[in-house]
Amino acid sequence: MGYKGFLYGEAAHGSLYRVMKRPPSSVSKVHATTPRTYTVRAVIRAADILKSFSSMTEILELRTITKRSQQTKATAFRLSETLVEAGLLERVGQQGYRLRVDLAPGRRCRIGYAAQSSVVAFTATVTDSLVAAASEANIDLIVLNNKFSPTMALRNADSFVEQKVDLVIDSQIDSAVASQVAAKFSDAHIPFIAVDIPHPGAFYFGADNYKAGRLAGRYLGKWAAKNWGGLANEIYLIGTEIAGPYLNARMNGMYDGMIEVLPALRTVRCCHLDTKGQFEKTLDTVRKYIRLRKLHKVLIGGVNDLSALAALQAFRDFGAEEECAIAGQDGCLEARNEMRKDSSRLVCSVAYYPERYGKGLIQFASDILNNRTVPPAVLTRHEIVTPQNVDKMYPNDCWMTSAGRAVG
Repeated sequence: MGYKGFLYGEAAHGSLYRVMKRPPSSVSKVHATTPRTYTVRAVIRAADILKSFSSMTEILELRTITKRSQQTKATAFRLSETLVEAGLLERVGQQGYRLRVDLAPGRRCRIGYAAQSSVVAFTATVTDSLVAAASEANIDLIVLNNKFSPTMALRNADSFVEQKVDLVIDSQIDSAVASQVAAKFSDAHIPFIAVDIPHPGAFYFGADNYKAGRLAGRYLGKWAAKNWGGLANEIYLIGTEIAGPYLNARMNGMYDGMIEVLPALRTVRCCHLDTKGQFEKTLDTVRKYIRLRKLHKVLIGGVNDLSALAALQAFRDFGAEEECAIAGQDGCLEARNEMRKDSSRLVCSVAYYPERYGKGLIQFASDILNNRTVPPAVLTRHEIVTPQNVDKMYPNDCWMTSAGRAVG
């Protein structure tokens, strides 16, 4: 065959190729210096779209797909719609997409979760939401209980290392063993998310403690300005030293918030009570403290709602409820129901929305395990809850309370 005009033939992969008329030496030189590739970039980009999903149950908006696949919005949209037409994605609502094929049918991801306790309502709600989110994401969740014990927290950390989990989510309050717990996971090269109490080298998910405290402090100050003419004779801050500086930041925020609204409170005596945030211990401690004191216009900040409710009960026991104004933290159901009572002196709490922790934690964990760019900390949303807005913020509480009574 000569080199007049074009040469037509069939390549190894079955497609037609053509060569312009040129000398044989020139043809050899081109083949020697230009490597042939069979990579189709459009397929690579489509695969990036599919890999944006961490599970078949995850629903992603286009903007999330665009960010995770690192493509332009227009390209991500066209490819996503093409994958829908091909049956690999499905549309969910107007903006969402979901996988229709399992890209990892083999070993499921295994995450270890150590709850702080099983009896505290806030932690129980976090655990329930996390179990539900893990199930929806097709993730195996191994649940252990730290029981507010540093010894148990260390033992649970060893258990997760022995089981070779892919990631750990730990709710552990004792700052004295935080470094030891973190070191165990670091040595085993297991990524670690600390919940609500930061640990060295760990990712963090939870409260902005100072901000949450200041929200409550500001409201207490405004309440005192409106109802007591801006005067108070004493301030109680009920905290827990075991958590170290992290929960102390919440109490500092409360105090600063009060001072911000009422600078004259700087001269008022401020008493710090350490009760570990437990109801019975707070009740006993406050009772003993106020037994021999003249109670008049006392502002009280609790590290959580349990301590706030216990302080309120102590003042009621002494017939002095009208001499206190109390702020809690967590926005738990018991505190919300208390604020619905006429003239209750639990004047506010701060909502942390523990029922949303699970979905956020599983998404955070999935991003870490899939080597996506993640921030070192994910802070939860905080809102002030008061007797005036509690029904608007939590309209389903009456149903939840009646359902609980029916089960009981």
